[in-house]
Amino acid sequence: MKNTYLIGYLPVVAMLLFSLSLSMFTQKMIVSLFKKVSLYNSLLEMFTETEVKLTITLALMLLFFMILATLKVMADTVNQLSLLFFSKDTTGDLLLKTRSSSIIFFIGGLISLISFSSLTGILIIFFVTAIGYFVYFVYKIAPDLSIANLVGMISFQVAIWAFFMTMFALVGLKVYNSLLGSLPL
Repeated sequence: MKNTYLIGYLPVVAMLLFSLSLSMFTQKMIVSLFKKVSLYNSLLEMFTETEVKLTITLALMLLFFMILATLKVMADTVNQLSLLFFSKDTTGDLLLKTRSSSIIFFIGGLISLISFSSLTGILIIFFVTAIGYFVYFVYKIAPDLSIANLVGMISFQVAIWAFFMTMFALVGLKVYNSLLGSLPL
């Protein structure tokens, strides 16, 4: 690729696409919940149906975009830390080799729009895209690393992401248990 900045916007577009598909799914759930608790009719007295759905979708897009942007910052940090620990590259050439990998997430974001009515489908597409990105990342940097450094880098990334997922799951369970504990049963 001649101009390295040509695809610099693709990570943001990919995050917007994944955010849109997740927000469209969640918006349907929120609207059905509002209908069950009779809040939706009250909203329709003040706003049109399109305005209500659009506002909910945009608010959810912002929320999901912030979550995905946080994951992107974490992923970039983990990638650069793993390269710091396990590569001898001091000029950033390995990072330049992997810049085109943002196309993978862009394609995954486009595919996720097809599956916006299924949370399972969106999550499967996201995880397959993330694994595809990781395989491409390893493929691009493997020629410049020794076998021991490559194994160390892969192990480091797997350990860090396993730690993050475990912590997110524990925090989610803690919030869930505190919500259940606060309900009068």
